[in-house]
Amino acid sequence: MNIKVTELADQKLRTALGEQGGHYKLFYDTGEGCGCDGIPVLLIVDRQGEHDHVIDTNSLPILIDVQQEIYFEKQMSLDAEVNFTAFKLRSDSMLYSNNVKIRDMRGQEVAEGIPAHSCELRR
Repeated sequence: MNIKVTELADQKLRTALGEQGGHYKLFYDTGEGCGCDGIPVLLIVDRQGEHDHVIDTNSLPILIDVQQEIYFEKQMSLDAEVNFTAFKLRSDSMLYSNNVKIRDMRGQEVAEGIPAHSCELRR
C-alpha cells in the first residue's frame, strides 16, 4: 500500500503531530449506529500496534491495521486545502472522503484486534 502525500498535506500533518511525537494511523470507521458509518479517519496514536504495519508514503509514516487494509486501494493520495482542516483521501478510481479528520488519541488506550469506532473514542 502506498499513499502519495501532497506538500500542503505533509505540512498540516507535521503541524498536527507537533513536538509531542506519535504515529499517524489510517482507520476506517465502520460506525455501527453512531451516524458516521464508513469514513476514513487519521488517528494519532502513541505507538505502533501488534497488528499494524507501515504504509509507504513520501511523508511521515502512516500505520494501518492489517485487517483494515481491505477498505483501501493499493495506491492512494492524501491532499489538503489551505483554509480547511480536513484532508482528501482518493485513489485513481474513487474519492474515499474529502473530509478526513485527525483524531488525537495520544495518552489513550486504543483497543487492538477488535473493531473500534472512532465515534466511541473519547478525548
